[in-house]
Amino acid sequence: MRISIALDGRRVAAAGFDAQGCGVAIAAGSAAVTLVEGLPLLEAARIGSAEIARELGGLSPTKRHGAELAADALHRALGSAARADALLEPSVGRRLVALSGGVDSTVAALLSGSRAVGVTLELWSDPQTDGERSCCSPQAVRSARDLAHGLGLPHLSLDLRAEFRAGVVEPWLAGHAAGLTPNPCARCNGEVRIDAMLELRRRLGAEELVTGHYARIRDGLLRVAADAHKDQSYSLAALDPASLARLRFPLGELRKEEVRELARRHHLPVAAKPDSQDLCFLAGSGREAFLARHGGLAERDGELLDVRGSSIGHHRGAHNYTVGQRRGIGLGGGTPLYVIATDADQNTVTVGPRDALATKHVPLRDTVLHRPRFDHVRLRYRQQPLRCSTLRDDVLELDEPAYGVAPGQLACLMDGELVVGHATIA
Repeated sequence: MRISIALDGRRVAAAGFDAQGCGVAIAAGSAAVTLVEGLPLLEAARIGSAEIARELGGLSPTKRHGAELAADALHRALGSAARADALLEPSVGRRLVALSGGVDSTVAALLSGSRAVGVTLELWSDPQTDGERSCCSPQAVRSARDLAHGLGLPHLSLDLRAEFRAGVVEPWLAGHAAGLTPNPCARCNGEVRIDAMLELRRRLGAEELVTGHYARIRDGLLRVAADAHKDQSYSLAALDPASLARLRFPLGELRKEEVRELARRHHLPVAAKPDSQDLCFLAGSGREAFLARHGGLAERDGELLDVRGSSIGHHRGAHNYTVGQRRGIGLGGGTPLYVIATDADQNTVTVGPRDALATKHVPLRDTVLHRPRFDHVRLRYRQQPLRCSTLRDDVLELDEPAYGVAPGQLACLMDGELVVGHATIA
């Protein structure tokens, strides 16, 4: 089913549909366009499968799929039209809220007031990925739309699959092929997701873009969240101050247990939903399988070397290993071994004791500093910040050794709790 929408800036000026399949799907497509034609954009964004089914006089459970398909097609069309042609007047109190279908983004929407508008990004669609566990799959879009409508909010979805593949997945694949450990989340937030939603915010006349990230803003810069265990400032570090000025993080002052309690108190169906663990495009797939399927990086037998360069075993492809890795090396017994380095050209992996990972000198590239002073750096998402104060000739000098510094990862430069810059580990 495909639905086409033409906007005159504020209203649905025309709507049409094209469908093949069973009679109920065709009838649902017709009902969807009948319902939205002539409506203001944000009123059309309140139409879901329930309204479409009601327009058809009610549907039995076995025929409800027709209304769901029509709602999916309708909201994809509304999002595409809004992204290209919407031009709503600025409105006090209107906020655009990024909804992933999880508890954090849903509570962020709850805290954004009755004039909030939900938006969900469809970033990845792959039959080998568990769509129920991914935050950006077609299933996640449908779930988030149901949550938004349950809160009485209009909802739009944006299809960014092409931009996400070109701007995030392809560089991630290329980085692994080159022996790096790229950070797709920082790239996605800095170059794909947030930019697209900020532009939609402008077109919808919303004051702010609200997300469910655990982070704060102070003096125009990112600040770590009150809940240090959930802090996401590292993955947001590549955002520029101009973008931050239009963002709001209502969960930044809350702890996770407080967020879940708010969800329970308001009877949200996602109150107990587990947090996602994988990268969104890896959900249920696994890194090695994904690299082989989408990057052509299949298993390739290579040598495991010790720190002296002597062969001590074999591995299944240098692209499957990252500096600092301990599990999955395939050598048991004796002193624990860690990946010290990988060489993609020679397809070798060097392993050694933890002490061999230690370094106080971190080469950087593409450094961006919003303020000249910094005193700490975070080199991994879950790593504690390390003391540092000097950047000389693109080499960051640490006051204490770091272990497992992986080329391709983000270096998040900090002044106390503020994120004052970022770079890529070279």
